[in-house]
Amino acid sequence: MKRNKLLYLMMLLLGMGIMAACSENDGEVEEFADWQNKNETYFNQLYASTQQRIAKGDQSWKIIRKWSLPEDNQHFHANLGDYIIVHILNAGSSTSGSPLYTDSVKVNYRGRLIPSATYTGGYVFDRSYNGKYNPQTMRPAKFAVNSLVDGFTTALMHMTIGDRWEVYIPHQLGYGNKEQSNGTIPAYSTLIFDIGLAGFYRAEAPTVRASASKGKWIER
Repeated sequence: MKRNKLLYLMMLLLGMGIMAACSENDGEVEEFADWQNKNETYFNQLYASTQQRIAKGDQSWKIIRKWSLPEDNQHFHANLGDYIIVHILNAGSSTSGSPLYTDSVKVNYRGRLIPSATYTGGYVFDRSYNGKYNPQTMRPAKFAVNSLVDGFTTALMHMTIGDRWEVYIPHQLGYGNKEQSNGTIPAYSTLIFDIGLAGFYRAEAPTVRASASKGKWIER
C-alpha cells in the first residue's frame, strides 16, 4: 500500500513538472531561429530570381558588385556575397552623376530585416522618417559615404539624385557575423534598405591660396 502511494506521488510530481515545462514554453517564439541559414537561402534565391528577371529584359532590377572589387580575372573571382541586389522603385532624372566614396550624402531611408517569426514584413531596425515615403515632407539624414556598411556604400555610388532603390545587402557586405544594436540586428542578417538619394556634397580641391578645401551640396 505504501509502495503504491509512493509511486502515485512520484507520478503526480512528474506530471506537474511536465505541465510546468509546457506552460513555460507556451507562447514563446524564437524570433530568429536558424537565422544564418534562412538569410543565406533568402539571398541566394533572390539572386537567382533577379538573374532571371534581368535575362528577360527587366530593367528595374540590378546586381551590383561591391564598390572596391576589381572585375573577375585569372587571379580573382567574386563570390555571391560580393554583390548587392537592387530593385529600382523610382529613377531620378538628375545629370549630376553619382556620389563618390569621399562625398557626403542626404538620404531618406528605412532599414529592415527579412521576415521572421512575428515580423512578417521584416523588423524595421532603423529609419530616417515615419509614416509614408514622401520626399516633399521628409527631412533627409546626412552621412559620409565611406562611413556606412559596404553594401549601402556600393548602392550610393551607383545612384543619382531622385533615385529610390530597394537594396538587398548580404551579411558579407553588412554586419557579417556580429550582432548589432544589442541583438536587434542578429549576426548573418541580410539587410533590406529603402533608399532615396536627395543630394550629395563634394569637396573641391584646395587652391594655392586656401589651405582648406571647399565644396557644395548638389541637390538636382
